[in-house]
Amino acid sequence: MSTINSSATHASPRPSDDAQAPSRFQKWLPTLLSLIAGMVDLTGFLSLGNLFTAHITGNLVVIGALVVRGGRINPGQILAIPVFMIAVATTWLIAKASGRRGPSLMSMLLLVQFLLITCLLIFSVITKPSVDPHGLMATIAAMIAVSAMACQFALLRLTLPVAPSTAVMTGNLTNACLALMDATSRTQPLMMRVTERLRGSLHLLIGFFVGCVVAAAAVTYLGDWAWSLPAALAAAAVALG
Repeated sequence: MSTINSSATHASPRPSDDAQAPSRFQKWLPTLLSLIAGMVDLTGFLSLGNLFTAHITGNLVVIGALVVRGGRINPGQILAIPVFMIAVATTWLIAKASGRRGPSLMSMLLLVQFLLITCLLIFSVITKPSVDPHGLMATIAAMIAVSAMACQFALLRLTLPVAPSTAVMTGNLTNACLALMDATSRTQPLMMRVTERLRGSLHLLIGFFVGCVVAAAAVTYLGDWAWSLPAALAAAAVALG
């Protein structure tokens, strides 16, 4: 009987990586990525012709306004939408071809994001796209930035599907407000895990806003070298991962 029990014990399946509790790094990764997204988004907006590299909705709004009211359309604002879709699909293909899952896939896609932002930094320092925000070099730089952000979105959906968005702050602000109302109410809360939702949403909001503020200062004082800051943070994400 002891032999049978021992065999049954050894034969029981071990929990997979996906079933394990998230590590401390995985819990803080969305905040770090939100900081990077804020930097990339505002750096692109200020230096690449008012183009949102991490916020496709913003580009749709600007294009709609320009179509109706007229004005000069930045080609990058139009290209950003199909390029974002292609980059997401490419990230999926890379993940599928690698055969990786969980933390291993996360580390690989973090590396892809880092390489894209590093390419953006090198390209910007060499070609100075901010000199002509509506020119060809600026459009190419913007598409590299859009691809990096598309990789970040896909990375979260593929490896941390329950994580909130690191760039679209509308949903995070809604979660924070609702969680705050539930937390201060004396009645039964309407949402699950109120404290965790509130903390997570605030971390992302603060991270994105700090990224925007730092990026604004970096563009002012560093010019095209401002891309070095999100590149450094992306490198830190790879190292920590």
